[in-house]
Amino acid sequence: MNVVTDQSEQLDQLSRRIDDLIALTEVLTTENRALRAQQQQWSQERAKLIEKNQTATTSVEAMITRLKSLERG
Repeated sequence: MNVVTDQSEQLDQLSRRIDDLIALTEVLTTENRALRAQQQQWSQERAKLIEKNQTATTSVEAMITRLKSLERG
């Protein structure tokens, strides 16, 4: 095999590897965007749940206070 043919094959192989890396980068970019969107949705859901929990806690505390006042009265 001569040097030109060997170099040509190496360049072809390198070109294929670069194409594979580009394709992989595109897949990973798409997955990354999807994961970031999902993370944002979960963060919003978490904030809503924290707010509901705080509302429920306040409500329960108010009920306990009323029950204690009825107990004393």
